[in-house]
Amino acid sequence: MAPPAPPAPRALTWRDWVGFFAMVFGMFMAILDIQIVSASIDEIQAGLSASPDEASWVQTSYLIAEIVMIPLSGWLSRLLSTRVLFTLSAAGFTLFSLLCASATSLGAMVVYRAAQGFIGGAMIPTVFATTFLLFPGQKRAQMSVLIGLVATMAPTIGPTLGGWLTQVLSWHWLFLINVPFGLLTVVLVWRLLDIDRPDRSLARSFDLIGLTLMAAFLGALEYVLEEGNRNDWFEDSTITTFALVSAVSGVLFFWRMLVRRDPMVELRAFRNKNFAAGCLFSFVLGTGLYGGVYVVPLFLGRVRGYDSLQIGETMFVTGIAMFLASPIAGILSSKVDPRRMLAAGLLMFGLSLWWLGHLTSQSAFWEMLGPQMLRGFSMMFVMLPTNTLALGMLPPQQVKNASGLYNLMRNLGGAVGLAMINSIATSRLAQHRLHLDERVTWARAGAVRMLDSMTAAMTPHLQGDAAAAALRRLALLVEREALTLAYNDVLLMMALAFFIAIPLTFVLARPMAATGGGGDGH
Repeated sequence: MAPPAPPAPRALTWRDWVGFFAMVFGMFMAILDIQIVSASIDEIQAGLSASPDEASWVQTSYLIAEIVMIPLSGWLSRLLSTRVLFTLSAAGFTLFSLLCASATSLGAMVVYRAAQGFIGGAMIPTVFATTFLLFPGQKRAQMSVLIGLVATMAPTIGPTLGGWLTQVLSWHWLFLINVPFGLLTVVLVWRLLDIDRPDRSLARSFDLIGLTLMAAFLGALEYVLEEGNRNDWFEDSTITTFALVSAVSGVLFFWRMLVRRDPMVELRAFRNKNFAAGCLFSFVLGTGLYGGVYVVPLFLGRVRGYDSLQIGETMFVTGIAMFLASPIAGILSSKVDPRRMLAAGLLMFGLSLWWLGHLTSQSAFWEMLGPQMLRGFSMMFVMLPTNTLALGMLPPQQVKNASGLYNLMRNLGGAVGLAMINSIATSRLAQHRLHLDERVTWARAGAVRMLDSMTAAMTPHLQGDAAAAALRRLALLVEREALTLAYNDVLLMMALAFFIAIPLTFVLARPMAATGGGGDGH
């Protein structure tokens, strides 16, 4: 007897479309807020009368809280339904955005940012899951292009938008801008989108111990990665303590999730080879996505002396390239094996980082245009097939939970990548500075001639202090060149990670063409 045919997908209405686009916009705001404050942290620091180390917690608190919520979102979505979870998440994100703008002390800002990141963190994986539950076949591929574009463009344009808002208005508008759009998102999603039913029975199996272990594991890990390089890693007792907390709670968390009958985070999704490999590629993408947005502004600010707006203008071409690549990637996704598309994307991303890793201290917009556009173009060729390969072969009932794990891996990739970038940049800077210092000595005729020339140029203005000023100027030039070389080393090592990942695409299974509905809908 032939097996029963799968149920036909329900017809999509204008309510589904508008509600889904509202969800995508909410996700855009949540991802944007990861990076929007990065270009304006000095202004926030001044406004809150905080030190540079203290001000970094405006960013760190958001990331730690968000990374805890992301894997929890799958369980909450099943408990509350997609509509209720997303609406609560968007409403809480909007409320705490308003409170962040009203903060007058660092302590209040850190609390509000942590709450904003935790509550708003559910929006990101919920949108990914909705794409696979709501849309069938080709429409799913088209929507994957959209959310891929949003997920990668938001952190790219974040520094640009943040720098512009801060210079034109004030740092408070980094948060106030979320309020009207957040309220609109809440209303639209609540009134228009309803794709599944809540499962209230899950409340009876709420795992407080598991939640506590997960929060300790991920929160402590994020703290170690964010603060480790600044505090000399395990030479600092606080870093060592948090690392031990993360390791112990991580082991206990994994054990608990694997032995419970109804775990809060279903780790068995990793039994699917494509999902496990897709999470690995998501991790690698996170290192390139957040690492590129981090290293290039550092170079432009510390070496070229650009302000936040100039940095944003230089980096904006990456977003333009992503926008231009999205329709091309969408068309190819339905015609090309996603494994080949992913391999091509990884190759282009790696080449863009290798190309960018040959900066000089005079590199500016035009020298960086080509590699930045290639990086933006390649992002869509990595993000889209990775989404399809990781989530496209899972049954609908596993998609919500798997989406949280998948997005967690991208954020963890960014966190680990940034920690490695800071550590490598610090060590390579010291080595390059030592190497250059050995060549700028009184025994080097070229160095002496340069110092004499600088002294002569400064003498009419500084008279007796000209020699000392010239020496200081020469030391700054050595520091500038050492910084440039260190950032090049970081970019080349990031490129190597993408090149190493390319052969792994050949172990993936190709997803079957989607012919049925996008999920269980109602």
